[in-house]
Amino acid sequence: MTATAPGRAGPEVRKAPTSPASSIRPGTVRRSLFRVLPVSPAVVLLLLFLAGPIVYCVVIAFTDLQLTGQAEESFVGFDNFTRAFRDEAFLNAVWLTLVFTVLSSLIGQNTLGLALASLMQRASKPVRTLTGGIVVTAWVLPEVVAGFLLYAFFKREGTLNAILDWLHLPSQNWLFTLPILAVSFANVWRGTAFSMLVYSAALNEIPKEVTEAAEVDGASGWRRMWHITLPMIRRSIGTNLMLNTLQTLSVFGLIWVMTRGGPSGRSQTLPLFMYEQAFQNSLIGYGTAVALLLLLIGSLFSVVYLRLLRTEV
Repeated sequence: MTATAPGRAGPEVRKAPTSPASSIRPGTVRRSLFRVLPVSPAVVLLLLFLAGPIVYCVVIAFTDLQLTGQAEESFVGFDNFTRAFRDEAFLNAVWLTLVFTVLSSLIGQNTLGLALASLMQRASKPVRTLTGGIVVTAWVLPEVVAGFLLYAFFKREGTLNAILDWLHLPSQNWLFTLPILAVSFANVWRGTAFSMLVYSAALNEIPKEVTEAAEVDGASGWRRMWHITLPMIRRSIGTNLMLNTLQTLSVFGLIWVMTRGGPSGRSQTLPLFMYEQAFQNSLIGYGTAVALLLLLIGSLFSVVYLRLLRTEV
């Protein structure tokens, strides 16, 4: 038995290092499991009904799968994609899709929605109620019903030509002469309500003291809109543009009811071209490749908008 001399420290006792696995307490693991369990059904459903079909479509896009006249499909690599970029009808559909999106979403719905929201801020309550009810009614109508209404408005014997005849102005068959403009106007008429609601909520969040101070300083309405209102609701503008663009890229029923992509493909956007190739021409592999290219276009728009939203005012 050895005694330690007074004034000297005893031998240092070092603890054995603990492994990361032993430092995790059972209670922490139990709490983590309880947090994951409530969201696990949603994750399973997303994987089953969203990720699963996307992966299956990616696989089909690299095959020559057809609806009829084929015993089994074979792997063709990037042939469907190279075929698309050599197809004049596909390139025409891409161009018309961009025109339709810019006219009806970026310019039409966005600008008209902001204008209506700004005007309704200063209007009386009965005017706001009436205007909001009319605009929202067009939005809640099913796409097919809205398509039939606009078809009756633009057709040769329709409402628009009746008004022009009554005003002694020249009329025409709008669905034949200007089909892409007709379907763009139809999409603006149907979808402006969403932009109006988004911008109405954003304008209500602007402090009144800011606009009142600018008005006292002598700033005109356009200067207040450009230098105060638009910068303060910039994030709402980006979010609205992103959602409207993605919705417009996938519009099918409205154009199908009004023109079916005609005449001669002059209003055939990518969703209609994809439907024609996959279900009318029975080229499932080629149509799925076109669908993936449409998904890529939507992803590019989303990346641009997200980068704009990431920048602070």
